[in-house]
Amino acid sequence: MCGIVGYVGINSAAPFLVQGLKKLEYRGYDSVGICEINDELRVHKTKGRIADLEQILAHVDLRGSIGIGHTRWATHGAPSHVNAHPHYDCTQRFAVVHNGIIENYQQLRLELQNEGHVFVSETDTEVIGHLVEQYYQGDLLQAVRQAVSRLAGSYAMVVICVDHPDQLIAVRQDSPLVIGLGERENYIASDIPALLEYTRTVYVLEDGQMAKVMRDQVEIYNANGQLVEVPVLHVDWSPVQAEKAGYADFMLKEIHEQPKAVRDTLAGRVAKDGSLTLQNEIPQELVKGIKRVEFIACGTAYHAALYGKCLLERFTDLVVYADLASEYRYKPNKADQQTLAVVISQSGETADTLGAMRLAKAAGARILAITNVVGSTLSREADAVLYTHAGPEIAVASTKAYTTQLACLGMLAAYIQAENTGAYERELLAALQLIPEQMEQLIAETETILKQYAEEHLWDAHDTFFLGRGLDYASAMEGQLKLKEISYIHGEALAAGELKHGTLALIEPGVPVVALATQPQLVDKTISNLKEVKARGGDIVLLAMEENRDYSDVASELILIPQTHPLLAPLLTAIPMQILAYYAAKTRGCDVDKPRNLAKSVTVE
Repeated sequence: MCGIVGYVGINSAAPFLVQGLKKLEYRGYDSVGICEINDELRVHKTKGRIADLEQILAHVDLRGSIGIGHTRWATHGAPSHVNAHPHYDCTQRFAVVHNGIIENYQQLRLELQNEGHVFVSETDTEVIGHLVEQYYQGDLLQAVRQAVSRLAGSYAMVVICVDHPDQLIAVRQDSPLVIGLGERENYIASDIPALLEYTRTVYVLEDGQMAKVMRDQVEIYNANGQLVEVPVLHVDWSPVQAEKAGYADFMLKEIHEQPKAVRDTLAGRVAKDGSLTLQNEIPQELVKGIKRVEFIACGTAYHAALYGKCLLERFTDLVVYADLASEYRYKPNKADQQTLAVVISQSGETADTLGAMRLAKAAGARILAITNVVGSTLSREADAVLYTHAGPEIAVASTKAYTTQLACLGMLAAYIQAENTGAYERELLAALQLIPEQMEQLIAETETILKQYAEEHLWDAHDTFFLGRGLDYASAMEGQLKLKEISYIHGEALAAGELKHGTLALIEPGVPVVALATQPQLVDKTISNLKEVKARGGDIVLLAMEENRDYSDVASELILIPQTHPLLAPLLTAIPMQILAYYAAKTRGCDVDKPRNLAKSVTVE
């Protein structure tokens, strides 16, 4: 997620804006900018790092006592000077910084262009400044309120106006925003770390609230425009804790961020009734007439690829493969002009994945990228891109990047199904809209139980086994990878029916077995396999979805995931396995964010 800062007071705004943004660098970004009012609005921004901006500012007279700043993680439009925040309106009287996604920005942009507004960037954010310009009648707060009433999506934003050099207008909806209180100066930030050097006293805005922030006063309004009282919070976090929003580690923070991350993935693409809009991102020509689909990826992304393969085989008659990129590069290439290669990478810079993509492209395949990073090599070289919008993922072990990839693959499968059959799984997509709320429920209800199990039974294990059938087997592969990459406990995933073909010899009393049984047509078979494990003393943690069933004869610990469409179960079962791995690693004293020998982006073969 991007970073926002704002300042109004008696001192120069620039020092706080720059230092505040530095405190938010951990969130990840690809461009940066600030705007101050010094007789006029003056925007200074650049693609790249804060250090690049500082070189620009070294030659600028910065005297304004009010300003806003932003570090951008690109979602709409590649990283560039033009797309960097802050953004102006047509008259350059208003400037805005924004986190989140404006789902209806394309409709608003067209409407505003028809009214004569001229846009210069590719961003969704720019519509906000033009809307404020459109509604402004001398009252900045009222103009922002009217502009916000037109927006659909998630946002935290701050708006300034050259006609009001004494006030910042801040709004929050689904993206965090806090206001820091000082002496004759006040601050705004998207996260507390930016404020700790200056104040420990803050207001935390709630969804729908809007604030007018002045040097000596802060007014907060609810969604109906009424003044409200907000409790003052005193922050006693250390700077390191604050970067992690109070979580012990980035990985735990990112596990908890998954509901929001998946919401952002679906925003503007799937409606509550299950209708799907992907044509603006994936041209129909890309999937029209395809006969073969190849999913190409590495590591966690490969486990997502297996999920995509299962869905397409269920929905269509296409020939579908899932390949490890490192293997794809050295096997006979069967791709042709009727092949769609779906290339998946969180960073978009994975060396083996890029190499495989280039081979497929050279053979004539059409290339669709699924990635988290706008402007990455993969996104630039693909024919089309489906961004996950997961936000920066700091921990090496992937959590929210994985589940947002699954969400993208669910949408993609329905989109390809529609092209091949004339209809798509609207029921599946309607259920996908409920997944974020179910993720929140699952974390709240199971984290304590899973933590206790990991601390008492899992942390000192020598071997563990993850079992499942069908989609559950693909999920089991991701579960075992999470455990071994951060806790260094050996894990092995098996299709449950394969257990008796050799591996059952390793099951002995106390061996932890994580089993998944969420696919209705396969539950009985899986339970039968688990009875063999139980008879040999295996200690079974069972992830199941069918509530009206007695699992006591096989499960030592039962985790029931919320009821959902069976094909969406992998988005939910991923979370308990992530939590188990996290607490097992913590109990063993491992560095969960930076496991040994591993890197976040594998940029060498």
